[in-house]
Amino acid sequence: MELTVLVDNNTLIDRYFYGEPGVSYFIEDEGERILFDVGYSDVFIKNAQKMNIDLLNIDFLVLSHGHLDHTWGLVPLIKLYTEAIIEKINHKKPTIVAHPLTFLTKKINGLDEIGSIISEEKLSRHFNIKLSKDPVWLTEKLVFLGEMERKNDFEAKRSIGKTVKDNFENDDYLMDDSALVYKSSIGLVIITSCSHAGICNIVEYAKKICEEDNIIDIIGGFHLLNPSKEQLQGTLEYMKKVEPDEVHACHCTDLNSKIALSKVINLREVGVGLKLEYE
Repeated sequence: MELTVLVDNNTLIDRYFYGEPGVSYFIEDEGERILFDVGYSDVFIKNAQKMNIDLLNIDFLVLSHGHLDHTWGLVPLIKLYTEAIIEKINHKKPTIVAHPLTFLTKKINGLDEIGSIISEEKLSRHFNIKLSKDPVWLTEKLVFLGEMERKNDFEAKRSIGKTVKDNFENDDYLMDDSALVYKSSIGLVIITSCSHAGICNIVEYAKKICEEDNIIDIIGGFHLLNPSKEQLQGTLEYMKKVEPDEVHACHCTDLNSKIALSKVINLREVGVGLKLEYE
C-alpha cells in the first residue's frame, strides 16, 4: 500500500506544493486507487496534478466526516469530472464511501453551515454512493471503519456545534467521524482525518475489526487542539501502552501535543508530498 499526502496544514521544505488547513490522502492498494477526503478547496487537485496523480481514475472516494475542511473540495472535484465528460476525457465513476450522517447540515457559533455544501442527493448525480455505519472493506487489506465504538472516559466527550435533521437541531458528537485501516503483513496502519471519535478509541476499534494488536503506524489528525489535561494524559498513557512503531500526527494536532507525544512515541514529520509505503 502506498499513501501520498495531497493536503495537510504543513508543506515540506523544497517541495513546492500548496497547503491548507484540511486533509486529503491518495492511496493505492491491490490495483485500487482511493482518495481519502478532499480538503477545503481545489488544492488537492492542484497538488495531485503536480505529483502526476490522475484523480479521474480513482475507484473510491472515502469521506472521513462532514466538516468543511474535509468535504468542501467536492465542488471542484465535481467540476473536474464534469469538464472531463464535456471534453470526452476517459475517467472512472468512483464510489463515495461515508457514514450515513456525513451530509447533515452542521452549525456552530453563528455559522449556518460548516458541513458539506453538496447534498447527498446532488452528489449522487455525479458519483456512486455507499453510506454505511458498518465496516466496508475496500480491498482485502484496507477497510473503512464506519461508526466506531467510543469506550474510554477521556475522549469524544464534548459536542462541536449542532447537526440539523428534519428541522431539529441536536448536539453534534461527530458520530460520522471514521477512519481507514490497512492490515499489513506485520501490523496495522491507521489512517485518520480529525479523530473526533478519539484517536485511542479509533486504534482500539481498528484492532477489534482487524483482529490485530500490533500497530506499525498512525497517520492523521489527532484532534489534540488545546486538549484538556485529562485527554492529553490519557492519550500519552495509551500510546505508551500500545507502542506503535511510528506516528505521523498532523492536521489538528497542536505543537504542545506534538512535543508531549514525541516524548513517548517515535513521532515523524508530515507535510504535503510525503509518501509512505507499507507491505
